[in-house]
Amino acid sequence: MKCDKTVLLAAVLAMASPLWIHAQQPPAQPAPGAAPIGAPGRGGAGRGGARRTQVLIITGQSYLHDWIGTTPMLKKALEDTGHFEVRVTEKFRGAGPETLAPYDVVLLNYSDGYGTNPELGWGDRANSALLDFVRSGKGLVAYHFALSAFYNWPEYEKLTGCNWRANQGHHSARHDYILEIRDFDHPITRGLRASFPQYNDELYANLKCQSNAIHVLATAYDDHSLYTSRPNDPQTPVGPGKDEPLLWTVNYGSGRVFVTALGHDASTMTSPGFVATLTRGTEWAATGKVTILPPTEMMK
Repeated sequence: MKCDKTVLLAAVLAMASPLWIHAQQPPAQPAPGAAPIGAPGRGGAGRGGARRTQVLIITGQSYLHDWIGTTPMLKKALEDTGHFEVRVTEKFRGAGPETLAPYDVVLLNYSDGYGTNPELGWGDRANSALLDFVRSGKGLVAYHFALSAFYNWPEYEKLTGCNWRANQGHHSARHDYILEIRDFDHPITRGLRASFPQYNDELYANLKCQSNAIHVLATAYDDHSLYTSRPNDPQTPVGPGKDEPLLWTVNYGSGRVFVTALGHDASTMTSPGFVATLTRGTEWAATGKVTILPPTEMMK
């Protein structure tokens, strides 16, 4: 039977046109006010399909410390757990509550050089946004030399609990030392070994601490014989040595703060103790609980 070419062509076009029209439709857009696809706050699925915890690392300056090298290490340690989605900002000055709204926890890898340069401060709006963020029930992690930041911001000292300040804060030469758990029942340290090593790191000592505000999780023994004699230095250690807090928490409003004084540079940030306490501390600060299991070598 001979087929009419005109009729056949019309039939083919009729069948194809719905597909062509569908292909030309614009992609679906989020509803007004919704976060853009892929933006913080969408809550990408983590392991087991659960929403990943949203983390913002604030960095861009850390006096005498390699923030460029340490920030990727912090990001990797968190993301490798499968529990976190991490973003980094190097410009927080002038930020506001809208900047922090998509996040569950902020991690500070920032120091403004003992507060001597006002241009390195964030300004009142950003300062208030961070305080309100934590007060409202969110989390904060202060890492290593972030303890030296903001000399002229008293509320920051309440937020972080212990700080490196004028004539309060020193360390001997880098060396291996042992951390001792002081609270075995806290979610961050529960199930961890009673003690674990930290290699070739700084051991912060003589910090300005608000002892009634901090909850100490782990300490290390600061051996005063390791210090070089410094005549007339008001921080010259006295006595054989002293246990110093290196991991602690602070309750601030309805929020939670975890502080780690460990991790001077990238070479110190791969130890099982550093990674386990950083990741578990960040989860606790964000949620108030810990589900991340420590590595086998860190378990009791």
